[in-house]
Amino acid sequence: MAEPGDPPHADDPVEDPVDDHDDDVIGFASPASLEGRLRLEPEPEPEPEPEPEEEPFEDEPLPEPAPIEAGSIFAPSRQFSTRRRRRVEVAAIPGGGLGLYAVYALILFAVPTVGVSAAIGLFAVTGRAGPEDDLSASHFIYQRRTLWAAAVAAVAGVILLAAPFALGVPILFALAIWMVLRGASGVWTLKSGRAIADPRGWWI
Repeated sequence: MAEPGDPPHADDPVEDPVDDHDDDVIGFASPASLEGRLRLEPEPEPEPEPEPEEEPFEDEPLPEPAPIEAGSIFAPSRQFSTRRRRRVEVAAIPGGGLGLYAVYALILFAVPTVGVSAAIGLFAVTGRAGPEDDLSASHFIYQRRTLWAAAVAAVAGVILLAAPFALGVPILFALAIWMVLRGASGVWTLKSGRAIADPRGWWI
């Protein structure tokens, strides 16, 4: 065993001038200390640069939609005016159908006038030839049958008013509803430019 002051022996380990006891404290030995070399001090790590402060986020305004061109506030836009529209062609009525509309008006006013206008309409369609075109002829026949049927039902209703249980009242009431429905249906069909499908029928 070597004493203090003895010359170093070849087998004795070379002491590192740098104390490596701190490596034992840390819990590991560096490769330099194991090989007997001087341990170089590690270079200090550069301090991280401070991150630039982010500017507060501002909501970017959304792009405004392009305005639709139009001549004025009352004129339709180009997109609206370019749409295709379906147009229903209405058949032309000879003479404008004024006579047919007048008879329909007399039929519709039969209830408020207590049958007076219906009597005038009956005289207007009786004893004269009807129109020649199919559309007007169908309405003429429809009107004449409506007025004649109403006249017969009105006479029967008045007679039955004196009968027991006043059977004439429901007959006259049903007659009033029937005439209004027939007249309104005829006007609507005539305004649409269509002929009556079954002018000789008794229903609407």
